Amino acid sequence: MDLPQQGYRATKPRARAPPPTADSVLFDDTSSAAPAMNSQGYYTPGYNMAGPQNDMQGGAGPNNMFADPMANAAMMYGSSLANTGKDMVNKEISKFMSVNKLKYFFAVDTRYVLKKLMILMFPYTHQDWEVRYHRDTPLPPRQDVNAPDLYIPTMAFITYILLAGMALGIQKRFSPEVLGMCASTALVWVIIEVLVMLLSLYLLTVHSDLSTFDLIAYSGYKYVGMIFTVLCGLLFGSDGYYVALAWCSCALMFFLVRSLKMKIIPSTDSMGTGSSAKPQFRLYITVVIAVFQPIIIYWLTSHLVR
Repeated sequence: MDLPQQGYRATKPRARAPPPTADSVLFDDTSSAAPAMNSQGYYTPGYNMAGPQNDMQGGAGPNNMFADPMANAAMMYGSSLANTGKDMVNKEISKFMSVNKLKYFFAVDTRYVLKKLMILMFPYTHQDWEVRYHRDTPLPPRQDVNAPDLYIPTMAFITYILLAGMALGIQKRFSPEVLGMCASTALVWVIIEVLVMLLSLYLLTVHSDLSTFDLIAYSGYKYVGMIFTVLCGLLFGSDGYYVALAWCSCALMFFLVRSLKMKIIPSTDSMGTGSSAKPQFRLYITVVIAVFQPIIIYWLTSHLVR
């Protein structure tokens, strides 16, 4: 039985090509070229892909960085830039305030703080109000209780803000806006007071040893009395508040008059007497302190006690 012939085409048998010779090989045998590929950086089994060895770098990487002259030069240049910037900042700050002088007002210890607080609250028992000097330089507060400082005013200001927040919270009137208003108002009053004192010294042509930091310190001592006044108002009501207000106002006026009197040097007239400037300035400063101190304390504390 014959098979169907559909779809079947008879083909002529192809002649097989002879085996390739050495000259007609299409691809080279690279089995013996592994060392050459190794030297070119291609991956082969056993090849280290981590990078060059230490002998090619001259040592370990992190340690070699500090031994590099360029790295050392860059570090020295950066250090010099940092020192130059620091000197420029200190120079700009020294135009407005002396850092060393500011450190003087914070040179206090526990013994000084306790004595100063007692003088602020009971100044009538203090006898010696003279500020001591060493080679024309006033002694720091830790060595002289009569020297002004900025530590007590700063801490008293912060304590007053915290106490105001507590008083407002007790009365259910606390809010960040009200507390911020209390802090800004207290700070503005100090600035106004210092400016008034500086203007008075200038207009009356009174030469004194008082610096701006001294005036800020003396003006900031009122916060101690304000804290005592608010505490008495919270504990004993309005009666205790007004009694504490009267006591602190009188004590602060007495303290400021006795302290400032030792630092003020009246200007002399053309005859060199200077007898008229001294009583005039003393009368002026006494009136300013007597009138404004109770008003400022009452203004800053009355809304905290109800």
